Amino acid sequence: MFLLESYSIAVLFCFITMLCWGSWGNAQKAAGKTWRFELFYWDYVLGVLITALVFAFTLGSNGSDLGRSFIADLQQASPNALGSAFLGGVVFNIANLLLVAAIAISGMAVAFPVGIGLALILGVALNYFADQAGNPALLAGGVGLVALAIVINALAYGKLPKPEQTGASKAKGLILALICGVLMSTFYYFVAASLAKVEIPGTEEATATQVALTYANLNQPDAVLQAGKLTPYTANVVFALGIFLSSFLVVTFFQLKPFVGEPVSPFAFFRGSFKEHFWGWIGGAIWAVGMTLNVIASGVASPAISYGLGQGATLVAAIWGVFIWREFREAPKGTGKLLFVMFLCFVAGIGLIIAARM
Repeated sequence: MFLLESYSIAVLFCFITMLCWGSWGNAQKAAGKTWRFELFYWDYVLGVLITALVFAFTLGSNGSDLGRSFIADLQQASPNALGSAFLGGVVFNIANLLLVAAIAISGMAVAFPVGIGLALILGVALNYFADQAGNPALLAGGVGLVALAIVINALAYGKLPKPEQTGASKAKGLILALICGVLMSTFYYFVAASLAKVEIPGTEEATATQVALTYANLNQPDAVLQAGKLTPYTANVVFALGIFLSSFLVVTFFQLKPFVGEPVSPFAFFRGSFKEHFWGWIGGAIWAVGMTLNVIASGVASPAISYGLGQGATLVAAIWGVFIWREFREAPKGTGKLLFVMFLCFVAGIGLIIAARM
């Protein structure tokens, strides 16, 4: 399988993740206002699963001899490892549906900074205590700046008029985003817990994606992956299966008991146009590319930093919402200054998170 060899490349992968995770929500808007997000989401989860499988059978099955191919890795996996990655998918699915609902009510410029920003704060803390990698002071400083950006964004959002097109209150959008953030902060922990370690005589253990780096430095041809656990590619596929299978329960519930609008018939999905289905597939593929690269990078960058950088998608999504979709065009004067300070806090916070591993 393909493995990383340097921290700089890992950071690059995390920046690509940031772009992917902050941009996939545009596919929902591109699908059209008449295509409900509950229907969009079915195509989204298909896009996630198919993309994960493509990575598994290509980069996950070719390259370094230090890794296991996807099928071989799946055959030797323990129930605990499979269950951990699968549970991560289920938790993510619930959180992500709440995020999509919050986008429908509040817009990308609010739902992403509040929901995913909170997920960044809690997720970085959880993954740091599990892995203990990185400078805790710099991580705390970066997370603190992100928290400040979230507060500023909420203040700017409070200046907006009530969204008439959804008939939903501003409070509902914020509450959904906050619940999403709490749940979203935990899914990565379950995925990281399923990853294999590399065992090299006389050295400390490292995560699976550090194999190439450790092997190159120590020139140890007897390095092997820990049995029972998963490579990043296999973990990613099992994670995607958790999303896909749980959708039959979770998405159906959202269709029958929606937060916005009237209930949606499960059969309405089959009446969608090619354009509406296409943008769902694209949205899922974009998100899955980001997830795959992030998990690959997590061994070199550490789960806490890799997750934290990826969730810098809040900044990317806010840029889309403010400058492209013009979601704050009706805000009163002075709101632009708040948004500018918010962006500065996000950029500075992400910079400190990067520096925490250097």
